[in-house]
Amino acid sequence: MIELKVGQNVEIEYGGFARVIKVLGSGGQGIVYLVEFNNSHYALKWYDVSKIANLQAFRKNIETNINDGPPSNKFLWPKHLTKATENGGFGYLMDLRPEGYDSFVDILNMYKLVIDPLTGAARKQPVQFRSLFALVTAVINIVNAFRQLHRAGKSYQDLNDGGFFINIETGDVLVCDCDNIAPDGYNFGIGGKPGYMAPEIVRGISKPDVQTDKYSLAVVLFKLLFRGDPMEGEKVVKDICLTEASELKHYGKEAVFVFDPNNNSNRPVRGIHDNVIKFWGIYPEYIRQAFTYTFTAGINDPNKRIIENEWQKLFTRLRSEIVSCRCGRTTFLNAFENMGDTTYRCQRCGVQFPTLSFDNLDYRIPVYQDARLYACVTETACDDFGRITGEIIENRLKKGMLGIRNMSNNVWDVKMPDGNFYHIERERGFPIWEDLEIRFGNVTAKMK
Repeated sequence: MIELKVGQNVEIEYGGFARVIKVLGSGGQGIVYLVEFNNSHYALKWYDVSKIANLQAFRKNIETNINDGPPSNKFLWPKHLTKATENGGFGYLMDLRPEGYDSFVDILNMYKLVIDPLTGAARKQPVQFRSLFALVTAVINIVNAFRQLHRAGKSYQDLNDGGFFINIETGDVLVCDCDNIAPDGYNFGIGGKPGYMAPEIVRGISKPDVQTDKYSLAVVLFKLLFRGDPMEGEKVVKDICLTEASELKHYGKEAVFVFDPNNNSNRPVRGIHDNVIKFWGIYPEYIRQAFTYTFTAGINDPNKRIIENEWQKLFTRLRSEIVSCRCGRTTFLNAFENMGDTTYRCQRCGVQFPTLSFDNLDYRIPVYQDARLYACVTETACDDFGRITGEIIENRLKKGMLGIRNMSNNVWDVKMPDGNFYHIERERGFPIWEDLEIRFGNVTAKMK
């Protein structure tokens, strides 16, 4: 591979030059440089062309992706191709990672190494989500990004822990390493990363496509939520050294989910897989069932893997069931004491809080101060999980009395304590009471 030098000018395909400033990092396919182009800074990925099987087809695919544009704003998408050098070397420009985003690897490790610019000494800096809400929002954003990609008829093909940058404050996500993305059914030699590849790829009987993406996506989600490998349990750790043959066995031909209800040969090992054991018991049953189905029925039958639309519904529900009690306890609804069909109680402080039923949902949503309602809940045929349409607020004059504020552009009809319905416009609120009924339009919610 011919590496670029600091200060070197790299010619861009359709005019201009990018000046190399410094190396940002390196990977299996090449080196990433910080460059200046048209008075702006970009990342330039420069390929080791000796590692690319079909160079012309690979380059043409990137050019096609540039012309098509990204499937959503969650992708750090290729922007400009460079001209090829005499030996065929080339690269592409993409936007830099914004400030405030950490790598998926650092998030899994729960720290990143920060270098002191004066002494050169390295220190560990914690990397943890600010809140449970931010974590679940990140999961939803990852799922939705791949939903949009697959809707565009393309597959990622090499989904692994190096493919994401995440804002741990908000849960916003950026998908990176997008150069192997190709139309579904096409592949340019990439296989994937061990531990993330679908079993049929490990076994060599299939090439990456949308179906294998779904398996890799489930692995990414599992690792983010449960902080462990869904296939690494007792059976795997007995192999002291994971050879190519043992990887084929444990992740291909004889892959066993660590919580397979019908096969206990690969259970998590205490002292090694403590995070997986701990977090598996925290998440609601419907989340555990979804992962169990994907990693049992979906191991050998790609058509039985959970699709992105279903993941999005499940995690949108999960986010709506996050409860922040006034005593400081924040966890999922299933961890609170069920006092009946409509009310839950915090075992720590004794506070009770109600839930709302929606006629478009098969579950109830808890009501507590600062909780939010989203368009995907209050509007029909809508899966917009980011647009806030309502929020739970405390009455400024009566401490402890909660109400709901309309944050949407629609007028709601709300049943008040006098038994009559009133129009509630944007930015207006109303009290929460035992016989509350809210007509959002085509969706109705009730307290009873």
